[in-house]
Amino acid sequence: MHIGVLALQGDFAEHLAAVARLGAATREVRLPADLNGLDGLIIPGGESTTIGKLAVDFGLIEPLQAFGREKAIWGTCAGAIFLSKDARRQQPLLGLMDITVERNAFGRQVQSFAASLHIPALATVDPGNAPMRVVFIRAPLIEEVSGNAEVLCTLEDGRIVAAQQGCLLATSFHPELSGDDRLHQYFLKLAGGA
Repeated sequence: MHIGVLALQGDFAEHLAAVARLGAATREVRLPADLNGLDGLIIPGGESTTIGKLAVDFGLIEPLQAFGREKAIWGTCAGAIFLSKDARRQQPLLGLMDITVERNAFGRQVQSFAASLHIPALATVDPGNAPMRVVFIRAPLIEEVSGNAEVLCTLEDGRIVAAQQGCLLATSFHPELSGDDRLHQYFLKLAGGA
């Protein structure tokens, strides 16, 4: 299994470490050729407009869209925005997932928080499926899920923080900062079946 992490900006090193702990080969992706031979790709948190602009500059938009039509992509935080069809503002997006995202919906950096989430899909990799402690940092909210996308997880108040569309995954939070690799394990399973 070969998993790439888009390494243009953001916390890509933490995702690389999590995937490596699970025994998969990893690669930093900065250019279209870096996608060759990958089974899946993680787009990390960071700043979504910066990631989008750099992706345009490096000629990555169309190669990433083509990759996502055939293989697994997981966007965390800013990566979820970049995967979406609508971020309610003009910025480069991949437009692969039928989700509408509101940027910085939970407030500024000082309003970051941690939460314990029950993610039913994780039962496929962990039969005990204890709640997962995750971190929200200037996090987006998945306002709407439509088309072929499905809600994967919500906060207690019903706000959507994770969605899936086939082998595409979007999370508002940063699981790579939790020390709990079950969501990465779930993504590897998606990438293996893609």
